[in-house]
Amino acid sequence: MDMQRHGRAAKRRVAAEAGDNGKYKALARLGYASRGVVYVIVGALAVLAAWGGGGGQTTDTKGALQSLMDEPFGWVLIGVLALGLVAFAVWRAVQAFADADRHGSDGKALVIRGGMAVSAVTHLLLAVFAASLAFGWGSAGGGSGDSGTQSWIAKLMQQPYGVWLVAIVGLSIIGAGIAQIVKGVKVKFEKRLDADESAMRWMRPVCRFGLIARGIVFVIIGGFIGIAAWQSDPQEARGLAGALETLRSQPYGEALLGVVALGLIAFGIYCFVEAIYRRIGMGAG
Repeated sequence: MDMQRHGRAAKRRVAAEAGDNGKYKALARLGYASRGVVYVIVGALAVLAAWGGGGGQTTDTKGALQSLMDEPFGWVLIGVLALGLVAFAVWRAVQAFADADRHGSDGKALVIRGGMAVSAVTHLLLAVFAASLAFGWGSAGGGSGDSGTQSWIAKLMQQPYGVWLVAIVGLSIIGAGIAQIVKGVKVKFEKRLDADESAMRWMRPVCRFGLIARGIVFVIIGGFIGIAAWQSDPQEARGLAGALETLRSQPYGEALLGVVALGLIAFGIYCFVEAIYRRIGMGAG
């Protein structure tokens, strides 16, 4: 009798998990693909800035969305991306709060899940910004470029212990960047992909390159935010666009920027790989 009850309970768990999988798969896959589009555009614009010969400007994720407005039916594409980014934010929230990937609840797991919660918020804000462009609501959530980063850093510094909070943010971003680099170097992303070796042969180097490049950019952004905290000056902070401009200002800067820009395109491709091959659902691992 007990075995029958256990068997029925197990079947209910499997059925519920299957339902969760179906519910979240569409959200997650649309979200990963949408994030991929944004990063491919950011990387492509940075490649043009480095090697296009026109002295173009680097941009961030908001600038990438703004660039689409000049394209035919750009507002339609931005509207679709807004939906996709909302979907990704929801999936990140599920990963963070429902522990969809079964990281657990130890110290390391809570840090990972905390990063996913932050990612949920940032992608939701980016989705709101995209919707504001598509529907002509005006700029929502701050402008693109370093000004948006400097604005929220300035607001954070005005809070009690604000400088320390900014320092923690900077260190957290550096930590996230290092984690991305390690994930790329050690090929940790493979364990969550359902792909055979013939597909992985070309995906593996592209995904590694993308993760390492994005990790380097995160380390630069976190470093600048740390400097802003050290000097109590929000104008020292830099966002994605500022980090890319910093690379361009170095010796052999155009080459450095070009390589990292290609890496951001590779990260966009990595997002497409996740959209297609990632195992998604409660307990997928």
